[in-house]
Amino acid sequence: MNIVLIGMSGAGKSTLGVLLAKALGMDYVDTDLVIQQQEGRLLQEIIDHDGIEAFMEIEESIVSELQRNHCIISTGGSVVYSDKAMNALKQGGQIIYLHVSYEEIERRLTNITTRGIVIKNGNSLKDVYDERVPLYMKYSDKTLDCTNKEIEHCVSELLEML
Repeated sequence: MNIVLIGMSGAGKSTLGVLLAKALGMDYVDTDLVIQQQEGRLLQEIIDHDGIEAFMEIEESIVSELQRNHCIISTGGSVVYSDKAMNALKQGGQIIYLHVSYEEIERRLTNITTRGIVIKNGNSLKDVYDERVPLYMKYSDKTLDCTNKEIEHCVSELLEML
């Protein structure tokens, strides 16, 4: 059984994922890093050169085919746009939504143009947040509110939850 972390960019999925994997003695994988390794370039380069649609097709393909067991999986914030990817993740594990308020996400994301965030032309970060939150809620088995909490506190809460 895997534990899959979903949420906005800047929610702490990667940081929390590594700490959770250590605490539980599980493997860890970050799907954004898998995409970068398989494509041989940064997420932002894929988005800039191939476009958002192509990036999302790559993400869907790689995440859907991910074969992992007893693993903490941190996903990219845009993975919830793919029914296929989310169903594949749900089959192999429990999905935890790391909720963080918009104000805190905005404060944490200082490098929005280089981070590889899927934002359609004309949309703001707030538009993306408002669009994704219902999707995170739809796919998650459990939600952990990480707003204004230290990462260690979130790890403790997540361990209790599991």
